[in-house]
Amino acid sequence: MIVLKSQREIDLMRRAGRIVAEILDRLREEVKPGVATIDLDTLAERLTRKAGALPAFKGYRGYRHTLCTSVNEQVVHGIPGRRILKDGDIVGIDFGVIIEGYFGDAAVTVPVGRVSEQARRLLETTEEALRLGIANATASHRLHDIGAAVQAFAESRDYSVVREYVGHGIGRELHEAPQVPNFGDPGTGIRLRPGMTLAIEPMINAGGRDVETLEDGWTVVTRDRSLSAHFEHTIAITESGTEILTTP
Repeated sequence: MIVLKSQREIDLMRRAGRIVAEILDRLREEVKPGVATIDLDTLAERLTRKAGALPAFKGYRGYRHTLCTSVNEQVVHGIPGRRILKDGDIVGIDFGVIIEGYFGDAAVTVPVGRVSEQARRLLETTEEALRLGIANATASHRLHDIGAAVQAFAESRDYSVVREYVGHGIGRELHEAPQVPNFGDPGTGIRLRPGMTLAIEPMINAGGRDVETLEDGWTVVTRDRSLSAHFEHTIAITESGTEILTTP
């Protein structure tokens, strides 16, 4: 069931989102060659608790970490560990917190040192696809207008859109209805309404769209091992427009 949020609930989600954004900005600064992904995770948990929040992912379905860190061909749900980031890598950092029972969730993909033109263009495209998706998340649109905008832009630049993992409603739960695909036909799906809070998160591959999950049960990779990028914001649809909640 889709639950519309009150202004008080959106205010709490705004607080959670601000913490997410501020910590992601700090993590961006720490991404450099020689850093282990577990070090980013440790820093994220320390900063989360210092801010008076709880890590949203830790304990979720048995997950043991604060972040998901997905490197190069890893699409989402990469597990922080001893892997050392090297020059030319890209790393997706997915992060969420809980404040007074309400969630904020966002992701960025960060270049490590000097990256290839292919990687730079993929990151630029995926971030722009997110912006276009958000621009279509208004009360004058339907749900699949979001994904249609993402898909059209990504495919116009010869990239592919992951189908198996999508965005979602968010609020008192990390994942609420509705699912928010990054593909679809414009003008279809439920009517978007004020009070909806959504996590919009394009996952775009440089190669084919097919993915698979590794033996750890979490890490999703591109089947052809091409690069993948992931960007995400939590947004609220209001009477006056659309607000990105995961901003500093």
